[in-house]
Amino acid sequence: MAKFAIWVMLESKAGKEREVEEFLKSAQLLAEKEEGTLTWYAVKIAPTKFAIFDTFAAESGREAHLTGDIAKGLVSRAKELLAKDPEIHKLEVLAVKAHLADSKQKSAHN
Repeated sequence: MAKFAIWVMLESKAGKEREVEEFLKSAQLLAEKEEGTLTWYAVKIAPTKFAIFDTFAAESGREAHLTGDIAKGLVSRAKELLAKDPEIHKLEVLAVKAHLADSKQKSAHN
C-alpha cells in the first residue's frame, strides 16, 4: 500500500514546453524499472507548468527514486529546460482508492 509520495512542480522555460513534455514521457520507461515506485504520473497543468506524482510503500523506495535515473536526468537538463528549480514536496499518503486492472498498462498517449 502507498504510504509515501512525492509531488514535484516543474515550470518550463519559454519555448521549451515540448522538450519538457518529451522528457517526462520518456521517463515512464525508467519509472517502470523502479521496484520501489508503486505509481508514477507525469502531468501537464498549464502550457508551461508540469508535475510528477509518485507513490511508494516505503521511505527507502522514495529515496531511491529521488536519487535514481529520472532525478539525475532532470537535474542534468534543468538549466536548459526549466525556468526555475523543481519544487519537490515529500508527502504522506493518508488514504487511497485505486483500481489498476493491469499494472503494466502503457500510457494511452504513447
